[in-house]
Amino acid sequence: MTIHVFGHKSPDTDSTGSPLIWAWYLNEIKGETAEAVLLGEPNTEAAFMLEKWDLPKPRIIDAVAPDMPVVIVDTNNPAELPDGINDTDIRAIIDHHKLVGGLETKGPIEIRIEPLACTATIMWKMIGKDMAQAPVWVKGTMLSCILSDTLEFRSPTTTQEDKAIAHDLAKDLGLDIPAYAAEMFAAKSDVSSFSDAELLRMDSKEYTVDGTAFRVSVLETTSPDTVLSRKDSLIASMTDVASEDGVDQVLLFVVDILNEQSTLLVPNDLVKTVAHKSFGAEAAGDTVVLPGVVSRKKQIIPNLKV
Repeated sequence: MTIHVFGHKSPDTDSTGSPLIWAWYLNEIKGETAEAVLLGEPNTEAAFMLEKWDLPKPRIIDAVAPDMPVVIVDTNNPAELPDGINDTDIRAIIDHHKLVGGLETKGPIEIRIEPLACTATIMWKMIGKDMAQAPVWVKGTMLSCILSDTLEFRSPTTTQEDKAIAHDLAKDLGLDIPAYAAEMFAAKSDVSSFSDAELLRMDSKEYTVDGTAFRVSVLETTSPDTVLSRKDSLIASMTDVASEDGVDQVLLFVVDILNEQSTLLVPNDLVKTVAHKSFGAEAAGDTVVLPGVVSRKKQIIPNLKV
C-alpha cells in the first residue's frame, strides 16, 4: 500500500515541502511506495516554492482511511490532523514541535522530534549521506522550508544547525540567501486574493488556556500595512470564524518580518486582558505592537494567559 506523507492542516511551506522531501526519500532511497499529500490549500509562500522548483501541487485530501499507512511530519497534534488519524497505520512521526499526546499507533514506530526550527532540517540530518543523490528540487525545497520557518534566521527558534544546513544548501544551489528569502517573503505577503476568514485561518493553531479556546493565527509579512489596512473587517470576521471553528476567540498576530515585531488585533476586553497578562502590553485601541515577538511556537503560545 502507498504510504501517505502529510503535515498539518492549513499547510505552510514546511508542511508542504517536508512531505515532498520525505516521499522522495521513501521512494528513491528506501524503495517504498509513498505519496506526498496536503490537508488543505498551501499558502502563497508554499505555492511560490512549488512554482520555483517546478513541482506539481500535491494532491489534497480531507479524510484518511482505516489502516492507511501514513507518515506524519511537522506536527504531532491530533487537532491538526484528520479525524480518524488513530485508525490509520502511523509508520513514523518527524516533527520539531512540543509533544502534545493523543496519537496512537498499531505498533512501535520511528519518532524523531528535535528542538530545531524546521522539519526539513531534521530530514537533512536523517537522510545523511544519501543527500548526495538528492535532486536540485529536494535541496531547494529544504532551503525554502528552513528560510520560511526561521524567517531568514530572525526567529528565536533558529538554531546553528538550521543556519549551517541552510548555508550549505544555498551554496550547493548557487543561491543568495537574502535575495531568495526576499522573493519568498514577497510571495507570503501577497494576501490580496484571500477573504478575511481565509486570512484568519491561513496559518493558525488551536490552543486552550485555562478553559478558554483560542485560534491563534499568525500572518508573517514584509508589508504589515497591507494586512492592517483590513483591520476593521478582520475584527468583524473574528466572531463568525470563532463560532464556526468552535473556539472562544481568534487571536491574530501580524508579524512584521523586517522590523521583528508583531501587531496583535484587539477586538474586545478578553484580548486586551490577554495582551496585558501575556506580554505586559497595554492596548489603548484595537491594536497593540509587541516588539521582538515573531514566533508563535516560542514566544506566543508559551506566554498566553487569560
